[in-house]
Amino acid sequence: MNFIKKNSIPLFITLLSSVLYYLLAYEVERIQFFKLASIWIFLFLGYYILNKQTKISTNYYLSIAILFRLIFIAIIPNLSQDFYRFIWDGRMIFEGFNPYIYLPENFIAEGNSPVKQAVELYAGMGEMNGSHFTNYPPVNQLCFFIAALLSNESILGGAIVMRSIIIFADIGIFYFGSKLLKNMNKNPNLIFLYLLNPLIIIEHTGNLHFEPVMLFFLVWSLYNLQKKKWIFAGFLLALSINVKLVPFLFLPLFFYWFMKKDNKFQWNQLKRLLLFYTVVIFTSIALFLPFFSSDLINSYTNSIGLWFRNFEFNASFYYIIREIGYLFRGYNEIAIIGKIAPVLTILFLSYLSFFKENNSFKTLVNSMLLGLSFYYFTSTTIHPWYISPLIILSVFSTYKFPLIWSLIMILSYQVYANTPWKENLWLISIEYIILYGYLIYEIKKPTQNLSGKNCYEKEKESGL
Repeated sequence: MNFIKKNSIPLFITLLSSVLYYLLAYEVERIQFFKLASIWIFLFLGYYILNKQTKISTNYYLSIAILFRLIFIAIIPNLSQDFYRFIWDGRMIFEGFNPYIYLPENFIAEGNSPVKQAVELYAGMGEMNGSHFTNYPPVNQLCFFIAALLSNESILGGAIVMRSIIIFADIGIFYFGSKLLKNMNKNPNLIFLYLLNPLIIIEHTGNLHFEPVMLFFLVWSLYNLQKKKWIFAGFLLALSINVKLVPFLFLPLFFYWFMKKDNKFQWNQLKRLLLFYTVVIFTSIALFLPFFSSDLINSYTNSIGLWFRNFEFNASFYYIIREIGYLFRGYNEIAIIGKIAPVLTILFLSYLSFFKENNSFKTLVNSMLLGLSFYYFTSTTIHPWYISPLIILSVFSTYKFPLIWSLIMILSYQVYANTPWKENLWLISIEYIILYGYLIYEIKKPTQNLSGKNCYEKEKESGL
């Protein structure tokens, strides 16, 4: 009785959150925006209260993080259809096909079924997905293949296998993330800012997006980088890149980490830096070799290019520039803007790489967070699960604006409530006004200059 009384608030929040996750998993469709948004907001309220508790043990936090994920274990995702393509790709490999050079729509149009349940999988992924070459890197394809290997005739079975992989990846993030926080003199329970975040649970465990596998290898790589195990860190970073390409953007930021110590350039470390980059690049090339063919480069680069030339969703600065383009040119300038945005990202990353001294772990992580944020701010497409790397980096950083973004990201789901799908630009504007307002506040607030020790003391006083 004393235990229950002492832990009444955490137990109540755990029970309430479990019910809400169950309702979201089994009772809500993405077209039901107001129902979805209401559950989302209450889940974040519970997340905030749990993170403010100062007497909860690490084991309790970890237990409920796993519990919330297991609620989704035996469902077909109801908020995303991407997983149908994941299963298709995995079964293509299982049947001996190269998933990078075949279009699902061609098989269906010809009446062929290269994989089990081909018609159901194609109907689930939709015509738009089925008309494009796959863009998922080799390690991600390995996860899809494992699902096909263990469940080649059941869509639900494939979903359960993939979901299990994602849950184990999150447990790995807990293990190495908490160690990394301890090495930074930070409260190790800060890792639950990521693990208990409702967006992370819903978009990854629920909707089967594989960012946790990417982030597991990234966090493990950073842990080894901090331990000065450069070669293994490079290998792990390559694995992370080959789940999702996003960590490739971080490569320039390691320049100061290797080259400058004690405010002096150490040119004798150039060999070590080049070795690190060589491990990353050659490991990545090696991972693609099993899929190599004369058509691979063309099909893969064409698929990646679509994100810059054709797709637009929940963007910020791009939408403003698009409207200016309409005003002066009379049509959508995405083909031009989509090419400019990566150039701007490269310039900003160059600034962070060569003008910000990323020779401490704190400054390195801050630069990674800000660099990737800039890329997202200028992108044409930002789905909710895209910001997962920002959330995990914020755990180790002095910036917490990604946590605010994870809450207000629900506004992007309003698009699915319309037939045909249409974004409400007023809601998108509200999302980014709140986000940029909080980002400016964080940049200007004095606590950004606190030392690691003072930050740790502040975190200890306020729980998480």
